[in-house]
Amino acid sequence: MGALSNLRVIDLTQVLAGPYCTMLLADMGADVVKIERPGGDLIRSNPPFVDDAEEEAYGGYFQSVNRGKRSLELDFNDDEDREDFLSLVEEADIVVENYRSGTMEKYDLGYETLKERNPQLIYSSIRGFGDPRTGETHRQGQPSFDLIAQALGGVMEITGQAEGPPTKVGPGIGDLFTATLNCIGILAAVNHREQTGEGQYVDTAMYDAMLSMTERAIYQHSYTGDPPSRRGNSHPTLFPYDAFETRDGYAVVAAFGTNHWNEVCAAMDREDLADDYPTAADRLEHREALREEIAAWAADLETEELVETLEGRVPVAPVQNTDDIFDDPHVKDREMLVPVEQPGSNETVEIAGSPIKMTETPPEPHGRAPLLDEHREEILGSETDVETAADD
Repeated sequence: MGALSNLRVIDLTQVLAGPYCTMLLADMGADVVKIERPGGDLIRSNPPFVDDAEEEAYGGYFQSVNRGKRSLELDFNDDEDREDFLSLVEEADIVVENYRSGTMEKYDLGYETLKERNPQLIYSSIRGFGDPRTGETHRQGQPSFDLIAQALGGVMEITGQAEGPPTKVGPGIGDLFTATLNCIGILAAVNHREQTGEGQYVDTAMYDAMLSMTERAIYQHSYTGDPPSRRGNSHPTLFPYDAFETRDGYAVVAAFGTNHWNEVCAAMDREDLADDYPTAADRLEHREALREEIAAWAADLETEELVETLEGRVPVAPVQNTDDIFDDPHVKDREMLVPVEQPGSNETVEIAGSPIKMTETPPEPHGRAPLLDEHREEILGSETDVETAADD
C-alpha cells in the first residue's frame, strides 16, 4: 500500500511531461487510469524495442513513464465514451491533462464542466505556456516541446562551452522538471482539500518551469545587469568546480572550499598553490591559470586513479556512461534499476526506479506499462455489473 493508495487519478496525458507526472503518483501508490485517444498514446510506437517492433506492444519510451498504470481507450467524439469518462470523473480525486489550452473545452470537458460533476476534483494541466485561468498570455495555444521550453527559459543560453553554440541539456528537463513541479502542486492541492473540502485547478507551464530552473541566471542578471552565458562545466562563482580530462575519460572535482582546495594541492604535490591562493576570491580571480595546473595533473592520471586519490577528502566523481551506471553497486543497492516485462518479447527490460525513498510506504514501479485498453472491463465492467444488479 503506497502513500497515495487512497487516490484515483484520471490521466489524459501523453508523450513525456504528463506521463512522468502521473508515473510519480503511480509509483507512490495512486490508482492511475490512463485514458488514451483512439489508437493510443503517440509514443507507444517509439523505439527502442528489444527485438521486433511488430511483435512488441510498445517501445522503451512508453514503458519507462507509463509503468503501473491502467489503460482505457476512449473517443471523446463518441457520446457513450464521453459519458463513461464523466462517470469516472465523478469518482476520481485528480484529473491530469497536457493538451493545448482550450482542447478539453472543445469537448465540453473543461475544468468547469468536470467541477460540476465533482466539486472536490483537483484538475491539473501541464502546458507549454500555462492556462488562462492562472494568467493569460499571448503564447497560450501555441505548441511546445522540451526544446522550445529550454530555449525560451534560458537553459540553452547558459549550457555548453563558452566558444560553442547554445546547447540543449541532454535529458528532457523541460518536460521532466515541469512534471515534477506539477506533481508537487497536485499533492499540495490534495492537502488543501483535506483541510477545506475544496478542489482546485493546478497549472504548470514548461516555460515557467525552465525560468524557475535557471534561478541562478535570473538573480545574476538582476544583480549585475549582464545576461549570463555559457561557461562549459565551470561555475560562475566557485573554483575549482569543473570537469577535467584524464588519460581515459573525465572526472569532476568540486573543491571550492579552502579545506578541499588544500587537499587537491596536497594530492598534486603543489602546496605552493595552497599558500599562494589561500582564499576563494584569490582562486576565482586566477581561475584560468589554476585550471591549467589541475588539468595538467589530471591528464597524467586515469580516471579511477584520480578519483581514488581524492575520494573521501574532496567531492570528486567519474563522468559515467550508462554502462558504468548499470555496473555501479550503489545503483543496485538503491533499487534504481527495476526489471519489468516487455510484452511481445520473452525478455525483461530495466527502467529507472523511483528516487523517492520512504521508510513506511516506499514508492516503487508497480509492474509494466499497460497494453492499449487493457483494463476496460476492469474499470468500466464492474460499474456496468453494479448497475445491472441494481436493476434486478
